[in-house]
Amino acid sequence: MGLIEILVLVLSFLILLAIGVPVAWTLGIASLLTILFSLESLTAFMTMAQQVMTSLDSFTLLAIPFFILAGQLMNKGGIATRLINFAKNIVGALPGGLAHINVVAAMLFGAIAGSSVAAASAIGSILGPRMEKEGYTKEFGAAINISSSTMGLIIPPSNILIVYSLASGGTSIAALFIAGYIPGILTGLILMGVAAVWAMRKNFPVGERTALKPLIKSFLKALPSLLLLVIVIGGIVIGIFTATEAAAIAVVYTLGLAFFYKEIRFKDLPSVLMGSVQTTSIVMILIATSISMSWVMSFGHLPQSISETLLALSDNKIVILLIINLILLFVGMFMDITPAVLIFTPIFLPVVVELGIDPVHFGIIMIMNLCIGICTPPVGTLLFVGVSVAGTTIEKVIKPLLPLFVAMLLTLILVTFWEDLSLALPRLFDLM
Repeated sequence: MGLIEILVLVLSFLILLAIGVPVAWTLGIASLLTILFSLESLTAFMTMAQQVMTSLDSFTLLAIPFFILAGQLMNKGGIATRLINFAKNIVGALPGGLAHINVVAAMLFGAIAGSSVAAASAIGSILGPRMEKEGYTKEFGAAINISSSTMGLIIPPSNILIVYSLASGGTSIAALFIAGYIPGILTGLILMGVAAVWAMRKNFPVGERTALKPLIKSFLKALPSLLLLVIVIGGIVIGIFTATEAAAIAVVYTLGLAFFYKEIRFKDLPSVLMGSVQTTSIVMILIATSISMSWVMSFGHLPQSISETLLALSDNKIVILLIINLILLFVGMFMDITPAVLIFTPIFLPVVVELGIDPVHFGIIMIMNLCIGICTPPVGTLLFVGVSVAGTTIEKVIKPLLPLFVAMLLTLILVTFWEDLSLALPRLFDLM
């Protein structure tokens, strides 16, 4: 790929994004314009169409619509309320109790639904008014909800970890899922620490300590929901079924649970299915056009050039990881997490593998990095969802978000340079 093609790719992408063209179309158009410089027009159009179609021809990707549908059913099926009540009985008596409830509930709900947006909308809509009623500021409630909802992308099952597995050429999904537990829980604990300090400084109210009987009762009510984690992750790790089969089982289990809780009726299913189809369509077209752009860059040997440039700068693993982290933090501010993973995994993975870094470890680093991006303006999807649910503005939420950003960055640094945080469990379960 010559200088002209690189300029066409970068400039067309930035210009289209700046004028408000949707990201998926921006990726596709920029890729097509670039390939037109290397191939005849008819061949270029046929090649791009072929890449779009073949990129979605994957059994692994079938897990995504199933997990999306399972998340929709959870959102409508009363699962969030039961998890919040369970979380309240565990951590409600700590300083800033409702903030801790938000974090723990987001960890549990995100782990079950596998979606940060679903967690932010479900948990935020229930806890937001309650936090405001008890004296918490609306902006603090939104900030803690936004930051804690990212854990749904780290703690399995996670759609974005499946996308990374595809982009990395088949990294074990089971290993990636298990690897996300310690970093995700660690992120939650550090966010809770920041929330406790903030709550004590602002004199936010503290809840009453829960007796053992109500705690057990709330646990039993939440247990059927929590069992989904055991079934899905346990089945994948043991080897009973693949991630795609596990996603299908999650749908059947969640649907049965929603009917058992009497939160969903048959007449509600069309709207649930339609919402799942809309979300799946958005994700899939992003995946198709992102993979097409990755192919265009590979066709022009751009990843190899970038790899050689980075390795020429330094052969020190710490320096290279710092550079990659800084690039991904910047990219995450302007690009959604799915296309970012699909485009930058083929670029950076060969570099880190050359330095002896495990693909599973790098996958967790990349997802944690980009999770910070979806909380930041100007293109932070989770930021916009959290602000919208709370009924406030981005400008007001930024101040309470800043210490939470620092906490997430601290966790990222720990996971980046202490690989056992992500690799200990996969090694324990002999998945590597």
